[in-house]
Amino acid sequence: MKRRECLTILGSAVAWPLAAHAQQPTMSVIGFLNGASYELSRHLVQAFHQGLGETGYVEGRNVTVEYRSAEGKYDRLPSLAVDLVRHKVDVIVATGTPTGLPAKAATTTIPIVFVTGSDPVEQGLVTNLAHPEGNLTGATTLAVQLGQKRLELLRELVPSLSVVGVLINPRGPNLQSVMRDVQAAARTLGLRTHILHASTEPEIDKVFVALGQVRVGGLVIGTDTFFNSQSAKLGTLTRRHAVPAVYQYREFVAAGGLMSYAGAIEDAYRMVGVYTGRILKGEKPANLPVQQSAKAELFINLTTAKTLGITIPQSILVRADEVIE
Repeated sequence: MKRRECLTILGSAVAWPLAAHAQQPTMSVIGFLNGASYELSRHLVQAFHQGLGETGYVEGRNVTVEYRSAEGKYDRLPSLAVDLVRHKVDVIVATGTPTGLPAKAATTTIPIVFVTGSDPVEQGLVTNLAHPEGNLTGATTLAVQLGQKRLELLRELVPSLSVVGVLINPRGPNLQSVMRDVQAAARTLGLRTHILHASTEPEIDKVFVALGQVRVGGLVIGTDTFFNSQSAKLGTLTRRHAVPAVYQYREFVAAGGLMSYAGAIEDAYRMVGVYTGRILKGEKPANLPVQQSAKAELFINLTTAKTLGITIPQSILVRADEVIE
């Protein structure tokens, strides 16, 4: 073989794998922005990945996820959103009510898929649920709007209720909506409200110490991403302090809380995963209507009810999605 031919063959052998490597498609990158702790939101992240998998995307195989968490410190969200934009992610997933607006402020070009417990139009995320326009779409559980129903259920279980405590996060984005809805419901039911504030774990502990002094007959926990991450702790404390209480999600009831009532949040996270995958495949957020939970879930802890001396009416038991004993 001539020397020139040999060099040509060797040159091709070296160049081919390099060219093939260069032609391999780079993995898409999702920016996952969360207001609470991932460790305490693990089941919701799993629901998101389930939906993502339904569109053919699996983290580490054909998509990368950049996680950012504010750990309940909402003032960190704007900088975390900007950081994801700097990383040039392909889609931003904004989970929890406080994350949507900081993500929206950070970019008008990167698609954003949100999960919120509030009305996205009232919150300012989109102008129309059916035609969201712009670069945002997502799903809502309408958890805030169900606050009145939670109080009605609590009154049904505790007919003697006259003063109800309302636990709110004074730094949370749902503050005004929660106050408005719960207080309107309380007036309708002839109840007095006692407002309690907590935005950190130590403050939650102090609230439950104070409950014995204010003598409320029941507790409604206001919708908030920080409280979502503390669901198990809140459920444990309400059981320890023997307080009939209602919140949004099953984790609260499983830990000892009396009752929860809200839209199906895990299904909302799954839907956001589906939407994220569809956007990665080329669909536009403006063409994907904001999804609303069609079903509200009711969970009851029967053991806690018996400990508190509460008899659950059959009319409520038959409506429960699960009765925990």
